[in-house]
Amino acid sequence: MPHKLHIAFVGNPNSGKSSLFNSLTGLNQKVGNFPGVTVDKKTGNSRISETLSASIIDLPGTYSLYPRRHDEWVAYKVLLNQDSEIEADIIMLVADASNLKRNLLFCSQIIDLKKPVVVALTMMDIARKKGIQIDVPGLERELGVPVIPVNPRKNKGIRELRKAIEQTAENLDKTPARDFIDTNILAPIAIEKVKQHFPGISDYRAMHYLINHENFLLDAPTQALIEKIEVVNKFNPAKAQAEEIVQRYAKIKVIMQHTVVEADPLQKALFTEKLDNILLHRTWGYVILISVLFLLFQSIFWLAQYPMSAIEWSFGQLGGLLGNALRPGWFSDLLINGVLAGLSGIMVFVPQIMILFGLITLQEDTGYMARISFLTDKLMRKTGLNGKSVMPMISGLACAVPAIMSARNIENKKERLLTIMCTPLMSCSARLPVYTILIALIIPNKFFLGFLSLQGMVMMALYFLGTAMALLSAFIFKYFIKSKERSFFILELPVYREPRWKNILYTMIEKAKVFVFQAGKVIMVISLLLWALSSYGPTQKMKAVSDKYAALSLQDPSQTNTYKKEKKTALLENSYAGILGRSIEPVIKPLGYDWKIGIALITSFAAREVFVGTMATLYSVGDERDENNATLHQKMLAAVRPDGTKVYDLATGLSLLVFYVLAMQCMSTLAVVKRETRSWKWPVVQLAYMTVLAYVMSLLVYTLFRI
Repeated sequence: MPHKLHIAFVGNPNSGKSSLFNSLTGLNQKVGNFPGVTVDKKTGNSRISETLSASIIDLPGTYSLYPRRHDEWVAYKVLLNQDSEIEADIIMLVADASNLKRNLLFCSQIIDLKKPVVVALTMMDIARKKGIQIDVPGLERELGVPVIPVNPRKNKGIRELRKAIEQTAENLDKTPARDFIDTNILAPIAIEKVKQHFPGISDYRAMHYLINHENFLLDAPTQALIEKIEVVNKFNPAKAQAEEIVQRYAKIKVIMQHTVVEADPLQKALFTEKLDNILLHRTWGYVILISVLFLLFQSIFWLAQYPMSAIEWSFGQLGGLLGNALRPGWFSDLLINGVLAGLSGIMVFVPQIMILFGLITLQEDTGYMARISFLTDKLMRKTGLNGKSVMPMISGLACAVPAIMSARNIENKKERLLTIMCTPLMSCSARLPVYTILIALIIPNKFFLGFLSLQGMVMMALYFLGTAMALLSAFIFKYFIKSKERSFFILELPVYREPRWKNILYTMIEKAKVFVFQAGKVIMVISLLLWALSSYGPTQKMKAVSDKYAALSLQDPSQTNTYKKEKKTALLENSYAGILGRSIEPVIKPLGYDWKIGIALITSFAAREVFVGTMATLYSVGDERDENNATLHQKMLAAVRPDGTKVYDLATGLSLLVFYVLAMQCMSTLAVVKRETRSWKWPVVQLAYMTVLAYVMSLLVYTLFRI
């Protein structure tokens, strides 16, 4: 028995595979891509027993061994030993007990591959609620492989599953004793010829060589040999597949009769079905959906305002203390106006990030997120998309990068490309810090009926604007992207489940860590770079400014404090950052932006959330030491133009909000679009249309509200 097993997790979508994977591996997980393809690969380590550990790979969900989508091909090649990087010792097949007939089709195919198999039977509680009773020992005898009932959410059956894995590992050479069906009768001569060339493979595996050998890791002579066997024996793949499925379902029907007692079909509907009658209603379903989203955005402001205020106040006080304790000089300036300002721009938004992801995870965990896909399919089709585009677009509320990658599940190439092109318009979590600080500057903190926040309603309007523009963009692009493919939206709705609060809390913490340690790194680097660019400039210009104000102070000593403030402002404007900002100011001035905002627009191309760190640094450099305890909100609120008017008035604030809703301010997104489309054409088109759209709409908003 090996000391380290390699286990492949397979199963139908929504069978509980991910929950079981998480239960077995805990935090020992990592996510990457399968070698050579852009399909997510989740792997983890698990301790099976004191002497046995396992490396587990969670393969993409699939319904059978006849792949259609790109991710199904990945799972298929691993199961057929045609992946050069991955070879599984044991197949862990996860089957949904509440939908056993359909799950047994895939199970029977895996058994006939003649690899060691362990079946984990999930959703037993749902099966009982449906009135389904399963004779597990009898099912185990019929299948000829271990069958273990499990409930990963409650950690039930996990010990028994580990024991079954250990026992299977002790007998890896003993594959399932009998075939589920007699595959040989489907093409006896052709199958025997293939087995002669590949000794030891099962009849069913030999049939798959005949069907899909072009996609296998075989040399040219072997490919030609199998092709010849097909032609000589007149092998018909479609006919063989059809006959195989008929045979399997006939056998499954017999097994179900012997081992499963199903409920009376006339019994009352389950709670899930009753709830769907309301939540998927053609009228009330949409009313409830809008209400859920409304409450989500209200909660982001309502729940987060207290911890955010506390964090902002704490950093302000810390800045004041350090300003009084440290000697004036470049080091104290770097520490307070570079490091501390950058950190405050990161930490203050952690509460909102956690609340947003917590509420999204709550919807996913309960099963409501799939209902959103179903409800929006009709709307999506009018824009050239379908319901499968909803999940990537909803994922875009978190981050556009994984959202675009998840569009791989869309089989129709046109709909997949349309989804990729419009998803970055969905307001991701990186925009949240920008929205928050700007809304707080220009929108009063008013409540209607005691609980409806005006700021929360504006936040929701921004998210709706991004969604509307995403759909409009897809509608326009559908006339330029040509395709004759037709698609159908088939969605299996999971049952409603009690949310796993531990899982929600874990997700909130993990997303906060990602924001702090990944986005935070970018923010800190840019904050420190900006501090240097803002503190230093061309020697002659900086000396001229210092000499000018030194002379003015000598002429009129009573105005020394005033001249000090004017000098710091002049030094900032003549610094390298000021020169860069002034150079682009003519382009952005029609939108109501000054040079500081221009700098933020440039730096936030690295990541949108850098906007806040940039503002924190630019408004900190040049502060008097007694102003170090002022918050970023207070500094931006006090900012004025040379004519004395507020920088962040309603027109400028709304213009800037609209710009960040629509602009492509994310290099990572452009990189992943290039990788997914395998062309620079679409990222360039995306950058161009989103930039033009953002500029025109921001100009329109500023013009309207300036009047």
